[in-house]
Amino acid sequence: MSGQLKEVRNRIKSVTSTQQITKAMKMVSAAKLRRAQDAILQMRPYAEKLQEMLSNIVSNAGGDMALPLAEERPAERILLIPVTSDRGLCGAYNTNVIKMTRGLINDKYAAQQAKGNVTILPLGKKGYEYFQRYGFKVVDSFWTVFSDLSFDNVREAAVYAQKAFLDKEYDRVEIVYSQFRNAATQVFVAEPYLPIPRTENKGENNTTSDFIFEPSKEILLQELMPKILNTQVFKAVLDANASEHGARMTAMDKASENANELLRNLKISYNRARQAAITTELTEIVSGAAALQG
Repeated sequence: MSGQLKEVRNRIKSVTSTQQITKAMKMVSAAKLRRAQDAILQMRPYAEKLQEMLSNIVSNAGGDMALPLAEERPAERILLIPVTSDRGLCGAYNTNVIKMTRGLINDKYAAQQAKGNVTILPLGKKGYEYFQRYGFKVVDSFWTVFSDLSFDNVREAAVYAQKAFLDKEYDRVEIVYSQFRNAATQVFVAEPYLPIPRTENKGENNTTSDFIFEPSKEILLQELMPKILNTQVFKAVLDANASEHGARMTAMDKASENANELLRNLKISYNRARQAAITTELTEIVSGAAALQG
């Protein structure tokens, strides 16, 4: 019986230590989430308006204007950019990004994958390790962006994708990431990146905008198009960063709650075992006294 009590005491001590770790990780993630949330909420309206403007300009551009980054080609060679985290313990966050990437390949690019024409450019250690382990073609130059998250580091990956598209190494480029909504909610999406998507005119109330350009449209597009595309990738990375901290905070909060429930059950088991041990000792004492009297 003493061995059973010692085992339960050790389990209680272990669960208590684990709960202290999960509570500390929750507090750290909450502090990081605040900064990451402020960054993406300030960035998102600017980036979305730039992307909307770029799509409108490309849609209204005449056929005589050369737009190599908007050139539609048969989708033979594909580049996918999944944005995951460097660390785990954030629930199903990384799993959902990887699952969406795999689903995109199976549903949309199965023929290209069969020919070996699907390449992965992972941003984040977890995605890099997964796709490399399972034998995908991986660009292994940019997966460390979260170790020093800055616009310049993210821009390098965006510039690589743009240059590879211009060199016709890839015909389609898509970004898979999680859009941050709040600490408990992330929306996993796959957005087309290249060629630049055009705004569709679906009716009278949904028309493309025409802009007055100064200087000329050609000069502005040549200067602004790469910058807007770089901003789009940076927005996706900031979204993913905030989503990661939100998912980790939620996961650690649930882990702390589960530890409380487990501790309650273990303490009940410990008290029952201790009560049984005391009862057994009393019974032995009473029986010994009765035997002496007899």
